[in-house]
Amino acid sequence: MASETDPFSGPDSLVLESSRMNDINYWVAFNRIPGVGRARYAALEAYFGSLELAWQAGPAELQRAGLDRRTVSSIQAQRPSIDPDTVMSDLQARQVTPLTWHDSRYPDRLKQIYDRPPVIYVRGEIKEQDDWSIAVVGTRKPTAYGREMADLISTELVRNGITVVSGLARGIDSVAHHSALHAGGRSIAIQACGLDMVYPPEHRRLAEEIAASGALISDYPLETRPRPDFFPRRNRIMSGLTLGTLVIEADEKSGALITAGYALEQNREVFALPGNVTSPRSRGANRLIQEGAKLVTCIEDVLEELNLRLVPEQLVMHELIEVSTPEADLLRFLSREPVHIDEVTRQCALPVSTVSSTLAMMELKGIVKQVGAMTYIKIRETRPAYPAPA
Repeated sequence: MASETDPFSGPDSLVLESSRMNDINYWVAFNRIPGVGRARYAALEAYFGSLELAWQAGPAELQRAGLDRRTVSSIQAQRPSIDPDTVMSDLQARQVTPLTWHDSRYPDRLKQIYDRPPVIYVRGEIKEQDDWSIAVVGTRKPTAYGREMADLISTELVRNGITVVSGLARGIDSVAHHSALHAGGRSIAIQACGLDMVYPPEHRRLAEEIAASGALISDYPLETRPRPDFFPRRNRIMSGLTLGTLVIEADEKSGALITAGYALEQNREVFALPGNVTSPRSRGANRLIQEGAKLVTCIEDVLEELNLRLVPEQLVMHELIEVSTPEADLLRFLSREPVHIDEVTRQCALPVSTVSSTLAMMELKGIVKQVGAMTYIKIRETRPAYPAPA
């Protein structure tokens, strides 16, 4: 049985993914049953080997797979009214693509978080350049200063090749999306409802513009209406997709602080724009700075903290550089977390001379960076191109 992290490596990787892609109907079918989340998906797949077999299983087998009686009862009650093929047809009709955590198109960074969604739904397209992204969040009732800074920073982010991610909400979120699009950049919106609807409804046109040049993402199936408790949960996706979260104006009970909290849990950077100390709309952001968030006064503060000054150049180089087989082998053992060359050598079982020379070439290509004594991080993602499911 494959692990949840599923690196898609080895000679059988294409066959393995093809098999899982054929299983997609049952992933989206289970996603329509309340109570079947990350842990239960993992338990079902570990026990049955495929979600199709799990979908066909009886209550006794489901319990042997590790599901509690309440969840089994929910599956038994809901399953007769759900046709996996019809669910997929509805998604296709609305130009929504479901991605499981095994799919090569599922964002790598999102795979790394503890509470990763088993299935995400996408309208538009997630591109490799979105690996360089920042979440820009804040109050729904910004001051003129907050709007101005959200516009300025979002514009400068996309001009530096960075995708702006936000939650399509009123206020700072909508300013961030609009500014990114108007500057000719990419934006991704994370919704707390099914992708067949938009909340708030006045942002329908904005949502269409985002889908046309970026992506709308949700982990909720179609026909799911927004609920107050859905918004905090979707925030883990905003922070999980990105290198860091920037908070622009937030009071002490703002949802933006929830996003910042998720970012800290996920070992991502947290940035905050300082504001008027007497303004309730700045208290949350100012408190984040007191607690160690990076104070941001201009775009350079973000770029320097995340070493993102060369993103546009890296994107151009990505189109020109072919990754050799030894380099692809080493990339499996590298991430954005520093790892020593000795650990890479141990994991890949190659001679240290080969690892050293290959890493040196990868650094020249802008694929990795040495951040300490023989310690490396991956600064550019590479993925094989898998055919879309028929």
